[in-house]
Amino acid sequence: MRILVANVNTTASMTESIARQARAAAAPGTEIIGLTPRFGADSCEGNFESYLAAIAVMDAVLSYPEPFDAVIQAGYGEHGREGLQELLDVPVVDITEAAASTAMFLGHKYSVVTTLDRAVPLIEDRLKLAGLDARCASVRASGLGVLELEEFPERAVQAILAQAKLAVDKDKAEVIVLGCGGMSGLDEQIRTRLGVPVVDGVAAAVTIAESLIRLGLSTSKVRTYAPPRPKAVTGWPLPANPASAKVSVND
Repeated sequence: MRILVANVNTTASMTESIARQARAAAAPGTEIIGLTPRFGADSCEGNFESYLAAIAVMDAVLSYPEPFDAVIQAGYGEHGREGLQELLDVPVVDITEAAASTAMFLGHKYSVVTTLDRAVPLIEDRLKLAGLDARCASVRASGLGVLELEEFPERAVQAILAQAKLAVDKDKAEVIVLGCGGMSGLDEQIRTRLGVPVVDGVAAAVTIAESLIRLGLSTSKVRTYAPPRPKAVTGWPLPANPASAKVSVND
């Protein structure tokens, strides 16, 4: 099976890091393809960049020339998953929902540790929209920008660890979720130092996508995520015929 893992920003090194973590979590025989959008911001840390990323990710996925079996949107709290679900006949998994739903198997309450404080409301809104907020103890900000996670890895671990400890001690969280695709691969270090389960959204999304493919399940098309109705769209930046579905590959 082939799974596309779409970074929401244009930083290619972050795409490589996300794809590397996805491959580490994937089962033998699963091919992971990392996609970097051809336009957008070098990091997503607000609503404007998030909405821009939604279009950029749809463009990147629809521009991919080969068949694929699932798509992972690797931006925590970002917009766009619903658009992909309308456009594609294969499963679409967002790391926000994948991480939160996985965390709920592991403890009564979970907390998310993300990047900047301005990202907290976006994540809270996405969790509420997905119906995953009831068991969220808190969403905490590490104070680091997305690109700083890659530039200063040890500083990132310390900042995430400090907020994760507060989430456990003060917010009574029993599971920590890493709330940024750029934190991918830091779960083991946080888990070892903190002593509670830590969920990496990219790894969780890969295993969920693989399960959906094996079960032969994909997005329902009867109502909410039916394909876009054919109509003239002026200035559409995506490939021609955006409503046409992608065909999956064989296992």
